[in-house]
Amino acid sequence: MADEHETFESADAGASATYPMQCSALRKNGHVVIKNRPCKIIDMSTSKTGKHGHAKVHLVATDIFTGKKLEELCPSTHNMDVPNVQRKEYQLLDVTDDDFLSLMDDNGSTKDDVKVPDGEVGERILKMFRDEEKDCNVTILTAMGEQTCMEVKEAPK
Repeated sequence: MADEHETFESADAGASATYPMQCSALRKNGHVVIKNRPCKIIDMSTSKTGKHGHAKVHLVATDIFTGKKLEELCPSTHNMDVPNVQRKEYQLLDVTDDDFLSLMDDNGSTKDDVKVPDGEVGERILKMFRDEEKDCNVTILTAMGEQTCMEVKEAPK
């Protein structure tokens, strides 16, 4: 028995992609996981307890990456997953020919794996960086293994 050794193939900081929270504790403008997608809650309402017990919470949320609207009905005493969402600001160094952003954080570390987003934010990045040749800062949102650029602004001089 003493010669058994446990081996661990990988180790990380222990940060989970999600954490549980009771449905009744969720709030508007907070985050929640619906259908395995990280979402921002835009509306919620609670029904009264019925004949069989549980009050139900009706959540209306938008996917933080696609903007798609999702809904969920959950008993208020049940737990739902909440995504760990991180926002981080980077300085935009370059936009590659295949539309990837070359970014640098405050520590001087570079990041080259974020694509120019579709839609208005992507258009503003390309206009400010390529056409107007301004120094830009971008905000990258990361949740559940996905990331996207959420906003761009002119860097302070």
